[in-house]
Amino acid sequence: MRIDSYLWSTRYYKSRSQASEACKKGQVKVNGQVVKPSRDVYPGDDVIVRKNQINYELAVLDLPKSRVGAKLVDIYRKDTTPAEAFKQDEMLKYAKDYYRKKGTGRPTKKDRRDIDDYLDETE
Repeated sequence: MRIDSYLWSTRYYKSRSQASEACKKGQVKVNGQVVKPSRDVYPGDDVIVRKNQINYELAVLDLPKSRVGAKLVDIYRKDTTPAEAFKQDEMLKYAKDYYRKKGTGRPTKKDRRDIDDYLDETE
């Protein structure tokens, strides 16, 4: 089975064209090598998919005949993604909430002082 078709049928991507595009961008690795969308995948292969700044690591257990339901996905793959990857993603979300939104105008006096204090600490 092609890797783009496998990723689509195991619900990592909503469409096969999105999975194919991810392969072309180098976001999919099979056994440690960046692959093209037409690369065949076999049971026992290790796949790494970079999606939403998280490296999902999965082991191929079996090949589905077509797209499977969300409850049946675990029959065809084993997710070995470390928990640290998800913790790092949560930290990024908290960091983004602190900063001001783009287009909210000039920094206030307090914001300016915080920026100056931060720059003084790094020097």
